[in-house]
Amino acid sequence: MKLPSPLSLRPLALLLGLALAGAASLPAAAAPRPAVRPPNAQLASPEIERRVEALLKQMTLEEKIGQLVQYNDVGYTAPTTADGGSPALAANPETRVHVDAMQLAKEGRLGSMLNVIGADKTRAFQQAAMASRLHIPILFGADVIHGYRTIYPVPLGLAASWDPQLVEDVSRMSAGEATTAGVKWFYSPMVDISRDARWGRSTEGAGEDAYLGAAMARAYIRGYQGDDLSRPDAVAASVKHFAAYGAAEAGREYNTTDMSDIRLRQVYLPPYRAAVEAGAATLMSAFNALNGVPASANPYLMDEILRKEWGFGGFVVSDYTAVMELTNHGVALDAATATKKALEAGVEVDMMSHFYDTQIPRLLAEHKLSMATVDEAVRRVLRVKFALGLFEHPYARPGEVTRAVPEHRPLVRRAAEESFVLLRNEPAGGAPVLPLAKGVKRIALIGPLADASGEMQGAWGGAQHVPDVVTLRDALQARMRAAGGTLLYAEGTGIEGDSQAGFAEAKRAAGQADVVVMALGESSAMSGEAGSRAHLDLPGNQQQLLEAVAATGKPVVLVVFSGRPLVLDWAAKHVPAILEAWFPGTEAGNALANVLFGDVAPSGKLPMSFPRAVGQEPLYYNQFPTGRPAGAADLGKPPAGDTRFISRYIDVPNDALFPFGYGLSYTTFAYSDVRVSRASLPLAEANRADAKGLVTVTATVKNTGAREATEVVQLYVRNLGASVEQPVRSLQGFRRVTLRPGESRQVSFPLGFDELSFYDVHSRRVVEPTHYTAWVGGSSLADRQAEFVVTP
Repeated sequence: MKLPSPLSLRPLALLLGLALAGAASLPAAAAPRPAVRPPNAQLASPEIERRVEALLKQMTLEEKIGQLVQYNDVGYTAPTTADGGSPALAANPETRVHVDAMQLAKEGRLGSMLNVIGADKTRAFQQAAMASRLHIPILFGADVIHGYRTIYPVPLGLAASWDPQLVEDVSRMSAGEATTAGVKWFYSPMVDISRDARWGRSTEGAGEDAYLGAAMARAYIRGYQGDDLSRPDAVAASVKHFAAYGAAEAGREYNTTDMSDIRLRQVYLPPYRAAVEAGAATLMSAFNALNGVPASANPYLMDEILRKEWGFGGFVVSDYTAVMELTNHGVALDAATATKKALEAGVEVDMMSHFYDTQIPRLLAEHKLSMATVDEAVRRVLRVKFALGLFEHPYARPGEVTRAVPEHRPLVRRAAEESFVLLRNEPAGGAPVLPLAKGVKRIALIGPLADASGEMQGAWGGAQHVPDVVTLRDALQARMRAAGGTLLYAEGTGIEGDSQAGFAEAKRAAGQADVVVMALGESSAMSGEAGSRAHLDLPGNQQQLLEAVAATGKPVVLVVFSGRPLVLDWAAKHVPAILEAWFPGTEAGNALANVLFGDVAPSGKLPMSFPRAVGQEPLYYNQFPTGRPAGAADLGKPPAGDTRFISRYIDVPNDALFPFGYGLSYTTFAYSDVRVSRASLPLAEANRADAKGLVTVTATVKNTGAREATEVVQLYVRNLGASVEQPVRSLQGFRRVTLRPGESRQVSFPLGFDELSFYDVHSRRVVEPTHYTAWVGGSSLADRQAEFVVTP
């Protein structure tokens, strides 16, 4: 066997010494798993607990079970067979009988409803519930993922802003709108880490990184819930999908996941934990199995980790029919077993399976389920209802919002502007194509997404009012008309079609223009739930349209609309300017026009790596090293000499086309003077779970261009010499910094136990005596560094 060329990473003696020291001291130095956290004060105040216990004592079994079931306004079809349900029931309507949801509400047997939208509808059901024997209000939940009526960018786009305060602001805005319709519970945020762009639900999360994901998760919770759940404009969050749903094999929706406990805890759980620590009132269990155990019947996830380790005091709702699907997973042969497994694992509310209400009485009668388990589930649901103030204020707030709110448009426009990522901006005729020249006379706008108002709001567009949307065509037309110019428009092709009938018109428009803006990408339905794709190219014949227009020789700006990273390899070689726009929401066109014309400089950074080819997926920057790396830092840069026998592809480089954290601006930034506050620190000091600010990394960033702009300064850390292999680098801090031309600023990042620790082979979070490298820069390829060590 031919051996690879040796690579020089660090002095061998240093690494061996640190690794041996770490291994030798591990048992004594390892920090224990934290004790149960104190309960969320909003959910577990003494007054709430008193009221919960007093109400629980008055409830009949039917009323208790009613709090544990969730239906929509259609009602449901209940089984009439002796066993109460099996996978065959759904296909055998003769065995089922319709039950009316309104009747359940009147009888006090309906605890929550999903996607019942509108003040009139929620009021009707709520009035029925409040007239029942115990007057227990219904909790109305809805899929409000990125706005209720005034829609902001899809969560992946919002994550590209790297602006937690912005996320908090738009979340608070959407909560305020939805509560005017009686909705007090959002099935959001989705905090699943997604490292595979084939997975359609990548659009609902914050991308591939645990640190960024955790920052976004905290921001959503603060925005939705605030510091007082009982506020009339606050909603309870439902953090989803617990857990590791984003690691679905092959990027295929609902598919299984399998991983080590270290990877689960180090990569996939941090955003959930951040949300719980921020006070999340509810979680949603996932469809997928994790390591062979379906998440909706997984006591390790929901009891051991969520409740015992994290001290979660709210309740867990299943995803849609996930309890019923335990039979499809093969871990339950009938509805009774599925109910028992889900409820005992910690799923308090059964969404749309109709198992809990039919099976719990039988399980109790046969002594297969304890009343204590049922009572504890009911307590958790009532606790959230009391905390929300539903008993005092069960109805919608006055002034129902039925369309986009004018006062909210500036905020969602800014959110869209911050979400756009400038991927490429090369000269065409001597200067970069973007921003567009103010005096440009003729622009050709081409593509199926240029005037597609319904697509601009993306998957899970809330209760949007499509006529409120400003398209790119609307905004550019207004701009050109005001400036005395001309906008030439041609659709060119459909999003997924193969007809070239519109190609000639598109080329004609391009030929008459000074510059071409092409609006290409996915439809909103091509991402989101059940939107997995095996191919990540531009769909239909959009690539052929792009090549035909580029062949005219006119400068082209490619605006990409998508809910995920796409393969843009050809465009990156032949199109001078590329702007990733995601699905921007209600103010899509105005925000894009502001950035294209330079009123606003783009500041977005990628939350997911863009591949060169779909065969690279799953693709992410913080990979583990290999014994035969493709480069000195495993970043895809081949070393000199023979490179065949290394970890690589033979047909494309390893690295991303556009890496995590990457994004250009209309100016340039330079980094210098990266330093650490201390060169070493003792293990005893570092290995305390509450340790903060152990080392501070500082760097100077300077705007070296000619205009004011915002840079996202990023800190990455690598840990060498640990007892468990660590990623080649991991994000551990970021700051948005706005600088005038020529202005410099020093940026500081404190590192404590949270940033320096990792999970060892015993799933304990520890710091060991190891060597750290810290990089500061504008992407995950940052190259300015400083070093420090943790000593035994």
